[in-house]
Parts: sequence; C-alpha cells; structure tokens
Amino acid sequence: MIDDGLLAYLEGLITDKRKATFDNVLSKRTRHFTVVLEDIYQPHNASAVVRSCDIFGVQDVYAIENRFTNKVSRHVAKGSQKWLNINRYKEDGDNTKACLEDLRAKGYQIIGTTPHTDSVLADFDVTKKSAFVFGAEKDGISDYIKQEADGFLKIPMVGFTESLNISVAAAITLNDVTSRLRKTDVNWQLSDEEKKELYFEWIKNTIKNPDKLVEYYYKDLNK
Repeated sequence: MIDDGLLAYLEGLITDKRKATFDNVLSKRTRHFTVVLEDIYQPHNASAVVRSCDIFGVQDVYAIENRFTNKVSRHVAKGSQKWLNINRYKEDGDNTKACLEDLRAKGYQIIGTTPHTDSVLADFDVTKKSAFVFGAEKDGISDYIKQEADGFLKIPMVGFTESLNISVAAAITLNDVTSRLRKTDVNWQLSDEEKKELYFEWIKNTIKNPDKLVEYYYKDLNK
C-alpha cells in the first residue's frame, strides 16, 4: 500500500504541468497487451521496442534472457525505460517457460510473431488479452514458443524481403492493435490502484534523491 501522506509530500515537489502529463499518460496506459522479447541481443533493437511500448501505451515488457542479456541503450530509448515495468527472466535455461507460465497466470494468451503463418495482423482479435513474442534478430521465435504459443500473426509484406527488423515489426504491431483496441468496449485501462502505484513510481523517477527524501519525510514525521 502506498502511504498517501508520503505521496502528497513527493507530489508537492513536481510541477502542476508534470502532474497533468502523468495523469494524461496514465489514462492511456494498458496492460491488456504486453510485449515479450526473447533473446534480443542488439541493444538498439531492444531499446527501440521499449520506446515503442511507451509511445503506444503498453506498460509492461518481458525480457527473456536465455543466451543474451537484454540491454537498453539510453540513447535509443530516450528515457522511455523509466516509465515502463521491465520484467527480466534470466535465472536458468528455462526462462522462456517461466515467462510464459507467469503470463498465462495473468490471463494472457501467447502470440508468436512470425512471417511463417497465415494469420495476418489486420485479422487479429484485439479484444483478447495478449502477449506478443518477438524473437531473436536472426532466428526469430524459439521452437518452444512455436510449440507453446496460443496463436501466431504476421505483418503482410509484398516485397522480396520476407521479414522486418524486430523494432519495426513491434512498432507496426503495437500501433495497429492499440489503435483498434481503443475503439472497442473492452476495459483496457489500468485500475485506479495501478495508476496510483505508477504515479508514485514516476514521481520518484522524476525528482532527485528520492530515497533520501523518503527518509527525511519519515524522520520528520516521527519527531
């Protein structure tokens, strides 16, 4: 539970314009969709996907690190990583399995992105809570994802090249599904409690030395 007194204290350290920006962004955030990055090894690709998640209002990113560490380049991400929840799976060789189990426990269907399917993006049912898995730059999604996914989708292409860069594919996918989702009657927005928790974290990400300020608040409170 968030201490309302502490929240009010920290909130007083940011401008009204910043508060309004937070409220506006939170009103458009969703956990109806999420993105899974499986063994992405080029930092600029992972960073660009993180940036797209922020831009299109997707709050959570799941990073599976079986072979490679998922690194975010601050230059490419433009600070967007500060506003998202990035969940890392890097404990053992079964990280993909562990990630999928967690996602399913949260009600997500697993959708593998691949050019080798007949299911096109335009036909995807956006009303279903979905986790979109984007695989390694060269090999694509793993065999495990191919076996365990609840469905697949592709972005139709008419040129000679059969695949898109992962960051481009993620941006196209998220733009399409989030745009269509907001036109439905689905309750895709965050709960009031989720908004409050993120608001609190974003304030701490904005101000300098938040831990020291929190310590000062409780010390002053207990005088």
